Amino acid sequence: MSRFKKNQGQMVKRKVPFKRQFPFYVMMMPGLFFITLLFYLPMPGILIAFKNFNPIDGIFGSEWMDPLFKNFEFFFKSDTAKTITFNTLLYNVLEAVLVTVIAIALSIMLNELKGKVSTTVYKGAILLPTFLSWIVIQYILFSLLSIDKGIFNNLIGREVQWYSEPFYWRIIMPLAYVWKNVGYYSVLYVAAIAGINTDYYEAAQLDGATKWQQIRHITLPLIKPTVIVLSLLWVGKLFSGGLGDWNAFYTLPNNAGALYGATDVIDTYVYRSLRTLGDYGMTAAVGLYQSLVGLILVFGSNHVIKKIDPDSALF
Repeated sequence: MSRFKKNQGQMVKRKVPFKRQFPFYVMMMPGLFFITLLFYLPMPGILIAFKNFNPIDGIFGSEWMDPLFKNFEFFFKSDTAKTITFNTLLYNVLEAVLVTVIAIALSIMLNELKGKVSTTVYKGAILLPTFLSWIVIQYILFSLLSIDKGIFNNLIGREVQWYSEPFYWRIIMPLAYVWKNVGYYSVLYVAAIAGINTDYYEAAQLDGATKWQQIRHITLPLIKPTVIVLSLLWVGKLFSGGLGDWNAFYTLPNNAGALYGATDVIDTYVYRSLRTLGDYGMTAAVGLYQSLVGLILVFGSNHVIKKIDPDSALF
């Protein structure tokens, strides 16, 4: 690692002693170990997508498929491929837009709260759903949507078949995801807003700027780098159920077959296929297809950002 020091009008690189950086390397090691263990060591498993996998022969001993891309062909020729690809993109785009917009709005409102007690209470209430598992949220949702004892059906006075009508879940799934995750992202934006120099707001107030003008011309432009970085991370998840959030698509609808057309995404399809069919080759092919598209989206979006605003790009 290095630091930069100005010397006679030039930027001179000054090396930082390794001993000073050693504690940071030690702090990084547990996370790096688990990333290597969970993400990099299993990577030879992508060969299963091109093989007629036999658990007895193992990954390297199993025969290659003939033709080589037969597992991919089986998936892409099915009607399921179109459905789960559409659902995956639809929900992730909706969730990314809704969470970003609502989280920014909440962070701005929280920043305007002056009382420390009230701010802490509101932040805690908004952040609480983040710590609930999707299993707990499933029970909460079931208590609301149960046909005979659900709160919603009792309020409207009729029995709505919530778990048999796919249309409702086009709305329920994004709302459930936003409710659970918006608090986490709002905290990130609150931290970004807290880092803005208050001199900007004081100067704007002296010039007679309203609150909306301060938000539009100071807050939003100065948190733009944070928004871009988080958006780039979202792009990487557009073709997946998210980091653990695929459980939402599996648990919330109670794995109801009637709702597969509206709730089935690539992750749940792979999990269900591996669990019921035991087709390792086809599920590995779908997973590889998902990862490659996500990689292309990340590099493509980062390239676009680099052209527009190089300082905001990830790499």
